[in-house]
Amino acid sequence: MTKRHLLTLIAAFFWLGGPAMAQEEKLNLLIGDVRAFDLRENPVLAGREGDVAALSRWPDVRPHARHRRAAINERFAKRLAAINTSHLAAGAKVNADLLDFVLHDRLARAQFDEAAMPFTNDSGFHTDAGYLARSTRATNIQEAEAWIARLNALPTYFEQNMDNLRAGIDEGITQPQLVVDAVIATLKTTLADQEFAKGFAAPFSTLPAGMADAEKTALQDRLNAAITDKVRPAYENLLQFFEDEYRPVARTSIGIADVPGGAAYYADLVKIFTTTDMTPAQVHDLGRSEVARIRKEMEKVILKSGFEGTFAEFLNFLRTDPQFYAKTPDELLRHAAWIAKKADDQMPKMFNHLPRLPYGVRPVPAAIAPHYTTARYWPGDARNHRAGGYMVNTYALDQRPLYELPALTLHEAVPGHHHQIALAQELKNVPAFRKDLYLTAFGEGWGLYAEKLGLEMGMYTTPYENFGRLTYEMWRACRLVMDTGIHAMGWSRDQAMKCLQDNSALSLHNIETETDRYIAWPGQALGYKIGELTILRLRKKAKDALGENFDLRAFHDEVLSDGSITMAMLEAKIDRWIAARR
Repeated sequence: MTKRHLLTLIAAFFWLGGPAMAQEEKLNLLIGDVRAFDLRENPVLAGREGDVAALSRWPDVRPHARHRRAAINERFAKRLAAINTSHLAAGAKVNADLLDFVLHDRLARAQFDEAAMPFTNDSGFHTDAGYLARSTRATNIQEAEAWIARLNALPTYFEQNMDNLRAGIDEGITQPQLVVDAVIATLKTTLADQEFAKGFAAPFSTLPAGMADAEKTALQDRLNAAITDKVRPAYENLLQFFEDEYRPVARTSIGIADVPGGAAYYADLVKIFTTTDMTPAQVHDLGRSEVARIRKEMEKVILKSGFEGTFAEFLNFLRTDPQFYAKTPDELLRHAAWIAKKADDQMPKMFNHLPRLPYGVRPVPAAIAPHYTTARYWPGDARNHRAGGYMVNTYALDQRPLYELPALTLHEAVPGHHHQIALAQELKNVPAFRKDLYLTAFGEGWGLYAEKLGLEMGMYTTPYENFGRLTYEMWRACRLVMDTGIHAMGWSRDQAMKCLQDNSALSLHNIETETDRYIAWPGQALGYKIGELTILRLRKKAKDALGENFDLRAFHDEVLSDGSITMAMLEAKIDRWIAARR
């Protein structure tokens, strides 16, 4: 190589590498600024990160605080847009793309007054304290005092939210009455709970045994006073507000398009929750085609079961025959735990990389169970010595069929949510925001894919369990139809429920609870099917391209290796993986 060629290469290196490095430094500085901002504004997040002072506070949801946050996020988005990301290294490009999605998500939501509807039928600001009581552990005096301070501040947090709800009433933005009824029922159950005080005292269960008795007694007295004088009156006042002031003026319609700005807001939510550019009409049409396809598979399973009768008669048989239902909550939990261990046994066959954090099988707390989903995953936290939780709803046992448990367990535990989220928490050399990031299309799409993966794991041992899997797939296909029908096409609640009633074996209680969830939480239900279909398509694409060189375990590891990402990012990532393995 001549001296001239060498100098040319060196110049090119500095011309390309230098600017790229400068852009990456700008990006890293921005990521740090966004994280610092998030920790300042979100005391729950900051508390999890070890900020003891934050453990004493609630988020500030007053209008001026929300407007300030929106303005700062807009400045962050402008700073990101000014960074040239075209020559960034692969990892930095992922960081930039995800930050771009997060910031534009925030800005899109800021166009609509989300603070006017800070709750759904099963959760919201009114359940935050109960959730934190179950997940917070005080290990020293400072953390114990912070928890007492947080409880003493709960009335103010409730008042701020009630002020936002009053503003929503003036704007014509409220949740439907049927959603409000569920919140009222939850508040009544919470207040009637004989262990109300014990629940809010749970963080003290981990105080060090060596703490002086006098110190512990003094802390306990202050905790009891906070629960008696602040927490219970706050809940009683909130219940009275919902019953006397809010419900009488809450809307009777159910679609978000019926509130000012609701149609544009819903169009944004479709893009946010699917991480695509799909329109409500496109999602609706996809849902209808999936319903028709899955229905044909269901008919084949019924024939294989030997059942003689119509499709509707088979659904009635599954919904009513006692053989399919546990008789006690413990029996249901034991079935779920057994299936979970069977799934654990198969995991090394499906993945090379398994997370270190374990998970447990737990009942959904009684106070929220009546309006809660069939099951849910509560993320663990290795830093705070908390395992993941596969939460099983033991309320209304005659509505919790055992033949659905394999699909449910695979989705919520492993290889579904626990596996995916625990791996994301263990990511190395990535910004902290990516470990916390949860994009619905990716996370729920993976959970639904995990249900289908159960076929290869040998998890469905009877035609009824396989029909339960198809029922769950039909459930997610109907979501595409129902959610868009409710929020973009003016459907009634009964019209929406008909999709699940006619095409799935879901219990009627579950169908009602799920429909109310879609009413209360527009758009969220759309991510599941979109994500699952994307992963299945990319798996087929990789298998077709690689033939005998296709490694399923390596494919699964690659899908999950960056944590939550958008569907476009996942497609590009798998394309690169295919090219590299060729």
